Amino acid sequence: MLDSLRSAVTFMRERQILQKLGVVVSVTIIGVACYILFHMLRDIDTDDLLETLRQTEARSVLLAGLFVAAGYFTLTFYDLFAMRTIGRTDVPYRTTALAAFTSYSIGHNVGASVFTGGAVRYRIYSAWGLNAIDVAKICFLAGLTFWLGNAAVLGLGIAYHPEAAASIDKLPIWVNRIFAYAILVGLTGYVIWVWMRPRNVGRGPWSVRLPGGPLTLLQIGIGIVDLTFCALAMYTLVPDEPHVGFITVAVIFVSATLLGFASHSPGGLGVFDAAMLVGLWQMDKEELLAGMLLFRVLYYIAPFVISVMLLTFREIIVGARYRRRSAASGGQSEPSRQPPLIGDRGDQNA
Repeated sequence: MLDSLRSAVTFMRERQILQKLGVVVSVTIIGVACYILFHMLRDIDTDDLLETLRQTEARSVLLAGLFVAAGYFTLTFYDLFAMRTIGRTDVPYRTTALAAFTSYSIGHNVGASVFTGGAVRYRIYSAWGLNAIDVAKICFLAGLTFWLGNAAVLGLGIAYHPEAAASIDKLPIWVNRIFAYAILVGLTGYVIWVWMRPRNVGRGPWSVRLPGGPLTLLQIGIGIVDLTFCALAMYTLVPDEPHVGFITVAVIFVSATLLGFASHSPGGLGVFDAAMLVGLWQMDKEELLAGMLLFRVLYYIAPFVISVMLLTFREIIVGARYRRRSAASGGQSEPSRQPPLIGDRGDQNA
């Protein structure tokens, strides 16, 4: 049966069926989201929305900002964990932190995060001698941490409160509960599978050694902490009345985030918002929309601006250092040698 499954996957890859199916799914999700947004927001009072934004307490915005900062701090451990997994213990935390923060914040906003985030990572990690295959492995392991964390949060959250998922997918509560148990069983099975003996995925130079059982539990923990901080930021910004529990908001938030991720739209724009509006239908739309706008500023726009500034500053220093070295050697610097980058081998005192 496994051979048949591999043959089917190979056939679909050769015919580009998977790519075409992915495009269809993305377009469908975006189309449905736009339709929902149009019908839910067509009667929005802009004046009420602006007034709600002005009346938002500074304390709430500051607290949400701190949760967002904590979430991005946790994100830096995605790359650190992946770097240590592929055996590169020589790369310091400051380098993986810079790569993780800038790649995720830019990927979130530009879209196609696999490519945009990968390009940013390659620019930073190549100075440490990592090649494109190494960076691809880091992206894979970081993505695995993300999905394991999402599976754990969704499985536990929906099992505890299946009504939260039902508000989005409109399925019976018992179906959502079965779905949650299936996620948890699959997650448990995966942990047992990697715990039994070393597991590899891929072939040749693309082969990746999966983290073992204890490290996989650490992966799941990192993902849960990251998502918890992000959900707390959203929970801080949603209306206080009617009261909705944190677990409910967290399940709806993670579900909306995954739908936005599946759509490949920049920042899940439109898709994430539609899912949140549908899931938290009992809240005042103007107040909820104001909270989501503030969340976008804190989680997407502000980190994006900071990342662009960091990368620009980094490239300016790299260029200046390269020119100084070129001048000191009489313009005979080896063109194939990449100048050291901030936080890399040539900048140990940064």
